[in-house]
Amino acid sequence: MIAVDSSTLVAYLQHELGQDVERFETQLAQANVVLPPVVISEVTSARPDDPELLSLLSQLRPLTLLEGYWERTGRLRFLILSNGRKSRLGDALIAQSCIDHNVALITRDTDFRHYAAHGGLTLA
Repeated sequence: MIAVDSSTLVAYLQHELGQDVERFETQLAQANVVLPPVVISEVTSARPDDPELLSLLSQLRPLTLLEGYWERTGRLRFLILSNGRKSRLGDALIAQSCIDHNVALITRDTDFRHYAAHGGLTLA
């Protein structure tokens, strides 16, 4: 399984090109994609009635939140911030979901590199 971030999902829906979109399309065709719950909130807040988005979301399984998720996310965010890096809450929530389920993340958002370098996130 592999997870997808909002940045790649939006790029895919806007028919943009990129390695992340290609990787997403390949994994989607193999029914291998899961969604961190925050990604669902992010993309539907921008396009709540988009039939293409809603159809796509119906094909993807959301990751579950494991016990202690909120505390682990707080510690992860603290770790990134204490290393002098930017850590938006949404990104920390997405990263922790992926870390908890040991799934790599497809993204075009370069801020996730800090979670890979310091927090154990695997980037696809």
